[in-house]
Amino acid sequence: MAKEERVAEEYSFDVVSEVSMQELKNALDQANKEIKQRFDFKDTKTEITLKEKDKQLVVVSDDDYKLKAVQDIIRAKCVKRGVSLKAFNYGTVEPALGGTVRQIATIQSGLGAEHAKEIVKTIKEAKLKVQAQIQGNHVRVSSRSKDALQATIALLKSKDFGIDLQFTNYR
Repeated sequence: MAKEERVAEEYSFDVVSEVSMQELKNALDQANKEIKQRFDFKDTKTEITLKEKDKQLVVVSDDDYKLKAVQDIIRAKCVKRGVSLKAFNYGTVEPALGGTVRQIATIQSGLGAEHAKEIVKTIKEAKLKVQAQIQGNHVRVSSRSKDALQATIALLKSKDFGIDLQFTNYR
């Protein structure tokens, strides 16, 4: 038992990429309210649909111009609610029913294998005294030094991986 007490404690945190669905819903509710009130959207077939299970956002409007305006409204509302714009991966604009156009945006959920490998590679190249392991859809970073973990977070924040990163379970 005496030996176990002398072992230095391990600290760790997880690198994840998640979107708060509640905040996203609130942002989309606000966007829908604004669209209903705006004169330039009067009598248009504009709608925003969140498919939570599929992690998709479907935007339908009369034409490309209105679709872009809806996206701008969504972006503004997301920024106000703290939802990262990097969380959305917009597909191509396609024709839909009744002469409308539709665009589907995939919502980032979890780290993909490529992003996880890139994050681990970046950490290893920095030669910080930390261990990084891919665990499903997140990366666990551990070390005996809290300072090394703080340096790792600073390093990852300074890089652009094309996705929004959060640092959770810091212990």
